[in-house]
Amino acid sequence: MRFYTKSHKHYCGIDLHTKMMYVCIIDPDANILIHQNIPTNGKRFLKLIEPYKDDIVVGVECMFSWYWLADLCEQEGITFILGHALYMRCIHGGKAKNDKIDSSKIAHIMLGKNFPQAYAYPAELRPVRDLMRRRSHLVRIKSEIQSHISITNYQYNLEPFEKNIVHKANRAGIADHFRNPSVRLNVQTDIAVMDGLHDQIKRLENHIIKHAKSYDGRMLYRLKSVPGIGDVLALTIMYEVLSV
Repeated sequence: MRFYTKSHKHYCGIDLHTKMMYVCIIDPDANILIHQNIPTNGKRFLKLIEPYKDDIVVGVECMFSWYWLADLCEQEGITFILGHALYMRCIHGGKAKNDKIDSSKIAHIMLGKNFPQAYAYPAELRPVRDLMRRRSHLVRIKSEIQSHISITNYQYNLEPFEKNIVHKANRAGIADHFRNPSVRLNVQTDIAVMDGLHDQIKRLENHIIKHAKSYDGRMLYRLKSVPGIGDVLALTIMYEVLSV
């Protein structure tokens, strides 16, 4: 675990939420300069910290809405650090917890050089990485639906499907296995959703591969040169690990 150990004139701890953010700014002597709950708004935040921008570090706990704040700090030349959620809970966990207390604790953790850092993923690659993760989510949904079709077939003790229904071409006509109209409609619905997911997954893959080739085609080629690593695994390593 890496801890942030640099010294600054001001330390800004933020308990960040989607609509509100509790901001606590302290100096090297742990004096509280600002402790205020404000709307989650970039302009409002910059106005609040303006007197301390010359040397300030902004720290937040890793949660889903940190992207915009990291980008804003980068644009303004402000040091931004992302806190590892699990380790931060171990450090400042306590019975008394609310937004005001948490923002203060985050600021004091930074001052004490005990801020456990998470990796703030580069802004320019974040959208594609998230697209890759979305693809994985859709693949899991597709697998669940495929399992439901197989389970339905077992429920009625019917003959196994002749071909693997993971492939789109092999799903044609399998709904005809089921005599009951309601069961048949159930399976037809599953097939329609699987077909739609198949098309969207391929669409995402094509977009991601195109981006990967233009971003670092050599890395993609090197990864795929390893036996057993194809497009999807290579892209996963490339966008989750970044440097190999």
